[in-house]
Amino acid sequence: MKKIFFLFFLSLLLVGCEKKVDFKLDQSSPKLVVDASIENEEPPIVVLSKSINYFSKISPQLLAESFVHNAVVEISDGVKAQKLKEYGIPLGNGYTIYYYSIDSSNLTSSFVGQLNKNYRLEIASEGETYSASTTIPNITKRIDSIRYKLTPNDTSEKKVIVMVTATDPAGYGDYVRYWTKRNREIFLPGFTSVYDDLVIDGTTYELEVEPGIDRNGSFSEDKRAFKKGDTVTLKLSNINKTTYDFWRTMEYTYASVGNPFASPVKVLSNISNNALGYFGGYASQYRTIIIPR
Repeated sequence: MKKIFFLFFLSLLLVGCEKKVDFKLDQSSPKLVVDASIENEEPPIVVLSKSINYFSKISPQLLAESFVHNAVVEISDGVKAQKLKEYGIPLGNGYTIYYYSIDSSNLTSSFVGQLNKNYRLEIASEGETYSASTTIPNITKRIDSIRYKLTPNDTSEKKVIVMVTATDPAGYGDYVRYWTKRNREIFLPGFTSVYDDLVIDGTTYELEVEPGIDRNGSFSEDKRAFKKGDTVTLKLSNINKTTYDFWRTMEYTYASVGNPFASPVKVLSNISNNALGYFGGYASQYRTIIIPR
């Protein structure tokens, strides 16, 4: 009885000591957000936007207003330098997305990405300058083959698993990112899309290829499964460690949203002047498999 009385008294004491705490969060100044990449045999693509405050109410209008226009964007490969041009792609309902790429009306200084080459990005916007460097590495980790097999315990026998066999060269430091494309859909990155070679260095191995996901859509298991009748294309890109670190920390942040027990993580950017985002190079290869019905 004394123990119960003590606990009751302690609970009253704790309740009486409660204090309401109000946090006044400052509105942070928007930062430049850079999503820039260059791939072998492809022109550079640069998307510029402004960061949005954490408690902002996201809407199509707000996202449309976040794009950065009239920036001076230049990319060089150590020999040539090209000034990129801003383009807009209408999405309907009055909304447009914007990006910078080669000037199709002036191709004299334009170039596409090449393997084993370094690139530098320079951005001037609203009186500030930003820069970043990246590399398109060689294609070292190679796709040997892809195949499919039926999904265990699928009574409908409609779902399949896609398997890839790949070879990793001897020597650590081969980083990759992957995407999948189903039929006429766009390429989507995997939920965990980047990998190092600490475990599989110097081996030939087989792994399941999980379908890429649209993080703006639903994560239903049905949508995340390949099916009979699908045409599946796997895109595997060798990347450097800087690009790997950006996506490794970015995807950890995605996965930890809403988890109160997750450790805080800083997304690692390679853009100067406290900008957010990254400039990455991709050495890409593709394989396609047609799954019969």
